[in-house]
Formats: sequence, C-alpha cells, structure tokens
Amino acid sequence: MNKKKIINDPVYGFINLYDDIIYELIEHPLFQRLRRIKQLGLTHLVYPGATHTRFQHSLGSLHLMQSAISTIRSKGHEIKDEEAQAAKIAILLHDLGHGPFSHSLESNWVKDYSHEDFSLMMMNMLNDQWNGQLELAMKIYRNQHPKKFLHQLVSSQLDMDRLDYLRRDSFFTGVSEGVIGSDRIIKMLSVHDDQLVIEAKGIHSIEKFLIARWIMYWQVYFHKTVVSAEQLITRILDRAKELMQQGEDLPASGPLKYFLEERYHNDNREDMLKMYSKIDDTDLSVAVKSWSESRDRVLSLLCNNMLWRRLFKIELQKEPLGQERLRAAREEAQSRLGLSRQEVNYFVFTQSITNKAYSSSSDQIQILYKDNKVKDVAEASDMLSLPVLSKIVKKYFLCYPKEYNLNL
Repeated sequence: MNKKKIINDPVYGFINLYDDIIYELIEHPLFQRLRRIKQLGLTHLVYPGATHTRFQHSLGSLHLMQSAISTIRSKGHEIKDEEAQAAKIAILLHDLGHGPFSHSLESNWVKDYSHEDFSLMMMNMLNDQWNGQLELAMKIYRNQHPKKFLHQLVSSQLDMDRLDYLRRDSFFTGVSEGVIGSDRIIKMLSVHDDQLVIEAKGIHSIEKFLIARWIMYWQVYFHKTVVSAEQLITRILDRAKELMQQGEDLPASGPLKYFLEERYHNDNREDMLKMYSKIDDTDLSVAVKSWSESRDRVLSLLCNNMLWRRLFKIELQKEPLGQERLRAAREEAQSRLGLSRQEVNYFVFTQSITNKAYSSSSDQIQILYKDNKVKDVAEASDMLSLPVLSKIVKKYFLCYPKEYNLNL
C-alpha cells in the first residue's frame, strides 16, 4: 500500500506525507481524537471562524518541521534520516495530551498532570505498539537527544508549534495582526554551537513574530470575552463535580463521569490514560446541553448561560479588586438570584491573568551574524525593548452576571 499522501491545508496549501510511520500515526485513534478538540477552546464565541482543531494544528506543525529540516540540511548541518523522522514524529504528536477545549479547562481534569504529561504518556503507549520505533522521537521531545537544536524545533521560544499556531489562529480568527512570515523565518534558520539560531538578515521577521505573539495573546487568547467564557465552563465543571461527589447522578459519558468523580485517584496510570484518551469536546458539549435541564438551579443556570451565550460581564483592571467591593457584589447577586452564600461564588468572583512576550532568561532567540557572533534578539534589535518584552503583565478581573449591574 502506498502510504504517501497529500493533504490540502487552508493555511499552507498541500502538505506532503512521505513516511509510512507518519501516515500510520495520523490514522491511529489517539491522533484522530484531535479532530474533536478545538484548537482555541471557546474562542469561537468571540471569533466565529475559530473552530479549527488540534488535528489541523498538528499537521501544520509537521509541515513546518519538514521545511525547517530541509533548510537546516541545505546549510550544511547534518540531520540523519532517522533523526529527521524522529523530529517530525515528536512535533506531530506534541499535542496528543490535550483535553476538551484545549487550554480552557486544562487545570480542571486531572490534578498534578499537564497536557504535556499526557502527550508523553500517549507517546509511550504508541511506542509500545510500534515496538520501540518512537524511542528517538521521545528523546527529542524530552530534550534527551545529543543534538539540542532538534528539541528546540519542537519546544522553544521559536518552535514549529508557535510558528504554526500564530499563523493558523490568525487565519481562522481573522485577526490580521497575528500574521507572521513563517516561511521567511524558516528560511533564516540555522544552527550554531548546537543551538537553533536566526541569520541576521531575518531579524525583522523575528521582531514581527514577537509583536504578533504579544498582540494575539491580548486580542485573541486573553480577549476578555474569551476569558469570561472559559470562566463559565470552568464553573460548570466545578459545580458538576461537586454534585457528583455528593452522590448526584448527572447524565454524562463514561469518561466524563470518571474524571468528574475523580475515580482516577484509585486507578493506575494506564487505566487513567485509557479513559483520558476517550474524552474530547463532544463529551462536555453534550453534557452541558443535558445539564441545562438539571434540577440543580446553579448548574442549570450556568449551562443555559453557556448554551445561549449569556456570558459573565467581565471587568479588567491593573490592581487587585478590593475585598469590600467583591463582598458587596456577592451580597447583591445573592439577593437578586436567590442563592446561598456558597452558591453565589459560582456567579461573582475575581481572578487574574498574566503574560509576557519573551523570556531572555532561558532559551533565548539567538541572532547569528556573518562573523559567527550571536546575540539575543532583544539585544540585537533596534526596535524591541528588553524590559518591555520580558515584563510580566498581570491583569485582574471581576466576573458577574451580565443581566445584573450590581451597582459596580
């Protein structure tokens, strides 16, 4: 059987699949599951076009990895065939471990485990099925391979993951400020002292890349209405979990019940992983629709708000919200909604979000000059300011039901 395939991608055009094992991994149920997990979680409630999936993103990252390997080889740096294949497998599978709605709910599924942890566990599972053929890919993924630049192509401040999601997310949201010259950046890639570098003539493309990333975070990923939607779905899960742990029999799929009831505490990692690999956006979407008719008023209210896009009113500010103001808002909402003191916490609350464009303390983006000297991009650029780039921006927010002004 000829496993060479061509996939028509809306962002890059044709993506070529050359390796039999790449094709077989894409066909595997663990990878096909990514078709049912949205790349940007609930962002489609703000940007209607943002319904693309982790499946599309992973294929796009693979395409960029193939281009990057070809570029680096063309500049005289050795990448053996088995290393090239392993790097492609590592980037293809880097997002296997994402749960429903991607980052929106990552901290709500399994305590003490990140999606990277689950990705590695799933890669281990696939490695067993392929009789150890993924061992080299896993070493690159874990940064245990001697050629460190291969890991940087998978995970760094200039990896193929970031290059794809910025361009893809910009495409599907329609936010043109996020458009980056990924082709130009890849053509400028090279290796110096086993570190991934950008040739000096590509510095302006990197400047635009960093600025685009900054803009996309605040205009898309941390858009206040997206944050509001994520807070709503988080509280739906929290309420469902609370009710289930009290013995309430809520309708839900087997995998969803498994995690909401936290049965994984009593299971071994293999059994937990099998249940995790069965869960996707569909489980939660169907549950929210069903729970909208729950006899529990709090859960019903929250789910109906999600179904009909009645999201929380959200106010962003630079300073933490005063406790007196929060207390007054909760008391008023409690009175208007007829909720208990504990129940009102699902509807009126405060939290914070943080972001920074670039970290110069580790894994820098290095600019390579013709004299073989390298500089951190923040030092090399005449345009970028290191203090501004590296500054952690923290914003505090207050959420409350939109239909009540609460005299705020």
